[in-house]
Amino acid sequence: MAIEYLGLSEINGPLIALEGVKDAAFDEIVEFSINDGAEKRLGRIIEIYEDKAIIQVFEGSEGMSLTNTHTKLTGHPMEVALSPEILGRTFNGIGKPIDGLAPIVGEKRDVNGKPLNPVSREYPRNYIRTGISAIDGLTTLIRGQKLPIFSGNGLPHDQLAAQLVNQSSLGDDTDEKFAVVFAAMGVKNDVADFFKRSFEESGALEHTVMFLNMANDPVVERLITPKVALTVAEYLAYEKDMHILVILTDMTTYAEAMREVSSSKGEIPSRKGYPGYLYSELATIYERAGIIKGAKGSVTQIPILTMPNDDITHPIPDLTGYITEGQITLDRSLNGQGIYPPINVLPSLSRLMKDGIGEGFTREDHQDVANQLFSAYAKVGDARALASVIGEDELSSTDKKYLEFGKAFEKEFVGQGLGVNRNIFETLNLGWKLLHILPKEELDRIDTKILDKYYDSMA
Repeated sequence: MAIEYLGLSEINGPLIALEGVKDAAFDEIVEFSINDGAEKRLGRIIEIYEDKAIIQVFEGSEGMSLTNTHTKLTGHPMEVALSPEILGRTFNGIGKPIDGLAPIVGEKRDVNGKPLNPVSREYPRNYIRTGISAIDGLTTLIRGQKLPIFSGNGLPHDQLAAQLVNQSSLGDDTDEKFAVVFAAMGVKNDVADFFKRSFEESGALEHTVMFLNMANDPVVERLITPKVALTVAEYLAYEKDMHILVILTDMTTYAEAMREVSSSKGEIPSRKGYPGYLYSELATIYERAGIIKGAKGSVTQIPILTMPNDDITHPIPDLTGYITEGQITLDRSLNGQGIYPPINVLPSLSRLMKDGIGEGFTREDHQDVANQLFSAYAKVGDARALASVIGEDELSSTDKKYLEFGKAFEKEFVGQGLGVNRNIFETLNLGWKLLHILPKEELDRIDTKILDKYYDSMA
């Protein structure tokens, strides 16, 4: 039964204190009625001290009064309505439609999700094709994996996110259903317009659910957005048997919102001012990816975060790296050379890649080609360092071949351009073409049988 109270005890930014509360619960949703019922707002109970409740107001507390605000405890946590018609729709950060269409009518579900028994998880297999060679070929995204993108301010992670939505698929030879859940947090109006326009023009919006939390939206709303998006993803994956790719951008704005709210609550800060529970909050989001035994669908996550000052040891990328299964790192120097996407393949990795590629998934030579490209590109760095000391003319013929390979690899394999969608066979064939730049005896990471079968045919 909903209980209603008149008046507030205290207002502090987005936080409100209400005294004399009975039977309140943590995470319970609260409805505020202000200006004699002319305006409604939502909040969430985040702390309870005996009969005093601390409430976060999603839309902010501006215009709210201590004396004439009506507060109603709903008796349930934050919920989102779920229905198959949710595909193709655009919502704000807390799940309200902003595309001019009617609200979703369907079963409502707690956005916090249910605890997942680790024993019920299945090991991720098979891959999701992004159409981007540096990802598909060298840091393959596996269904059920969480693979973050580490970026920096000014790098083209927004364009990469849009390209991932537009191009990602399960491949050509499958009849399984695939969809994307896209959640943007703290984005500016021009970036939000770019995302909407890009998805509409490519036709990807038809199989995408989009959540947009704008930069001028209340900061508290940002804390709910990824949870709403993941609740929708779990519904589509585990009840509608779809393979869902969830893209969350930007997790740094999410963590900064958490820091701001924590500071308002007067909590003792931890590293760089972030709350001590930053790790557990990030884990709560990231661990909602995976495959459940008996379910035909899967939830795969690509969280995107901008590293402050390009510092990979910053708490946000540092903790993210502990929780997730690898990372894709964008490089500022590659971006400065006009290479898109500017993915630095050496610090990038996918820890589950080996279990979702090869014969039966991609092609039998995939792992060997990836190993050889990694090895060769690492030697490019050594050759460049040596050339900077003794000059390129003094290098051995083999080192000169590595320099030639490095330029071609960055320009053709990594720098494929915006909107170019390659299938996995085009990516692997391009890898073989680049490896032909090197002497055959340098290809020591490829099995002899694979080398004999593919080397000459891919010339």
